[in-house]
Amino acid sequence: MSELFEAVDALVASRSPLPPPEERKRLRQAHGLTLDEVAAALKVRRATVSGWESAKKPTEPRGPEREAYARLLKQLAELYPAPSAMEGPTAPPVPANLTAPPAPAEARTPSPGPAPEVAAPPATENTRITPDPPPAVPPTTPRPARTTGPSSTSRRPGGKKAAPAGAPTGGTDPRFENGPLAVVDVDTDGQVLAYCTGGLVLDVPAKSLPSLVEWTLKEAKLGQPRLSGPGKDADPLLVLTEAALKRYGLPTTLTEEERLAGRIPEGHKVIKQLARADWKLTKRGFGPWARIYRPATGSERACVQLCIPSWHALDSRHWGHAAQLPPAELARVLGVYASRVMTPRGSTAVTGLELMTALHPPTRASEPDADGKRHSEHNPGSLGKDPVGCAPCEAPDGHPLLKDLPRFHVRGPGEKLFEEAYDWARPMTDAECTLRHLVGIDVNMAFAAGANGLVVGLGAPTHVKNPAFDPKLPGSWLVDLSHVDLSRVKVGKEWAELDGSLLPSPFTPKGDRPEGPAWYATPTVAYAVELGYEVRPIEAWVRYDNGRYLDGWYQRLRDAYLATMADLGVGADLPPADFLAAMDGYRERDPELAIVVSAIKATVKGGLGKLRERPRGEGWRPGQPWRALSRPTWRPDIRAAVISRTRINLHRKIVKHAAFTGQYPVAILSDCVVYAAGGTSPLDFLPYREGKPLPGGFKLGINPGLVKHEGTQEVLWGEEVRERFAAPDLNLARYIKDGTVTDIDDGE
Repeated sequence: MSELFEAVDALVASRSPLPPPEERKRLRQAHGLTLDEVAAALKVRRATVSGWESAKKPTEPRGPEREAYARLLKQLAELYPAPSAMEGPTAPPVPANLTAPPAPAEARTPSPGPAPEVAAPPATENTRITPDPPPAVPPTTPRPARTTGPSSTSRRPGGKKAAPAGAPTGGTDPRFENGPLAVVDVDTDGQVLAYCTGGLVLDVPAKSLPSLVEWTLKEAKLGQPRLSGPGKDADPLLVLTEAALKRYGLPTTLTEEERLAGRIPEGHKVIKQLARADWKLTKRGFGPWARIYRPATGSERACVQLCIPSWHALDSRHWGHAAQLPPAELARVLGVYASRVMTPRGSTAVTGLELMTALHPPTRASEPDADGKRHSEHNPGSLGKDPVGCAPCEAPDGHPLLKDLPRFHVRGPGEKLFEEAYDWARPMTDAECTLRHLVGIDVNMAFAAGANGLVVGLGAPTHVKNPAFDPKLPGSWLVDLSHVDLSRVKVGKEWAELDGSLLPSPFTPKGDRPEGPAWYATPTVAYAVELGYEVRPIEAWVRYDNGRYLDGWYQRLRDAYLATMADLGVGADLPPADFLAAMDGYRERDPELAIVVSAIKATVKGGLGKLRERPRGEGWRPGQPWRALSRPTWRPDIRAAVISRTRINLHRKIVKHAAFTGQYPVAILSDCVVYAAGGTSPLDFLPYREGKPLPGGFKLGINPGLVKHEGTQEVLWGEEVRERFAAPDLNLARYIKDGTVTDIDDGE
């Protein structure tokens, strides 16, 4: 009989109405559940659950998934009734499986405004629990506090709230139970507070900066576990607001002289306080991203990093308005970034480079020797702990390798490897001028996609004469590619006839056809072979010690990007039209999470740029070494290979598209391509058939390497701009997003 009842229950559930998508999302968030957790429980994909909650074009579950989903929503609705069903502005009932003993006398009451919380278990004297920061999206009903038992040996918070959507979830490492970072501020009562991730706020007893560092390391339980077995745990990060700077005797802003120096003077009273307490600063001194440490003893590290937004630590080009956010919201933004990428170590560029090292530490512990001791040894697959030299052709101008060149000598393509992103445009044809619109498409995370699966050199280069080209061998090749004719190329296994005059050369950033031998990275030369042409290198600098060093880096950043975009309502498996609709205004759904997206993108580009960092003042003169050269991660060859592959990936799609449709790009800037089209949407010129894109061509989607809509302007706008500036080949891709043209010389 029970089987019959179960069958009846399933039949009813399979036909019973489900709450609207907004309510489904509210119920999930009210219980502190992530999309991943629901998807895992129901044995479906994350994107499927996201589709069930989509406000614009929701999908409906079917079969046993619908039955289970309906059961979940029903139970959550009992725990968290809709606001209209609640009597007055009271908090929702505590679920039966959670208990809430009375709050102790020491616990402070929340500040006025937010809805009251369920009382938490006893907290220690320096712990404060406050409601989560109000989200940028419409607020959901308050969720109950998750309770944990008090700790007698640490200042563990007595209770934690479920994190808001997009907030990082706490890890299982008890050393870092309060998260990777905290924003330190001072309230109106003069109490110093540390705003952590997930809505947790700690009272800070420290009266000086040295004592703040001590408290952070001994009591705050901040930090992040290592990303790789041989690696190191991330040091705790403290973000100091202007109020905290005043409390600890630091200036709220830097003078012009201090800003240029990147630090406050060494004689500052706070630096003297640190020195008296035996704390040290790195060579960069006390600047926007200061590191305060004591020399490590064994495996124990004693280091705290500071981030000072009012000293321009959070560059607005990459972090938007993050520096102006209230402490709790700033903790959320940086916490999401830390949990999905890593705890920031400086600018997004510095963090991008540090992420490479964190995933591939240079050394590891050896197997025990005869005495049972372990020693430090090279970690296979890493760049090692010592820098390696670059080839002369890979060296940027001013490098010590070039100190014997005549003064003012300009190296040409036969002397210098010049792999850069596209900056190309051409006049429009008469046929293109009859169309009404210019539509720009942009490759998502293009340089990250270029790094995926790329074999790069790990060790020093070897010079060879008249080598046979090997597409699997990373390096720099001197070869003449001027004979490659884009009017007739191989597309797949077939030869295609194209209008080569409407295509950029794949071998130069400006799209000009090479005029003779030049230096190229391996992906560029391999593409010439792919197009059906023979190559005969004259010489090369190759790296026999190589590997896919950037794979883990790409995967970490890809996952961070996709997870954050999914939180913003843009799933990875949306149909083309739904994807375009989801991308429309996605930043306004949660402006704080949109900041994280920008920071992730900047981490990709900045990290790759750091591989070829140039001198930054420091009294440097041409021919002298600069600081970055002492890093094992100063690798201009790796940067060149990634850019080469990214540009080639884009050209391959352009050729495929031209061969199939007869359409050619009007302009290309880095990862943005502009086409003339009859309509305003990418779907007006991308050859989709029954929802499927051209194999090997452009595909709409959020995954790295796929494309999104960058912007649309009228053809008349483009012609008017070019006429106004008397520039028939002005790169319209630079202005396609919003049509605003400022300085025609501002390149990227």
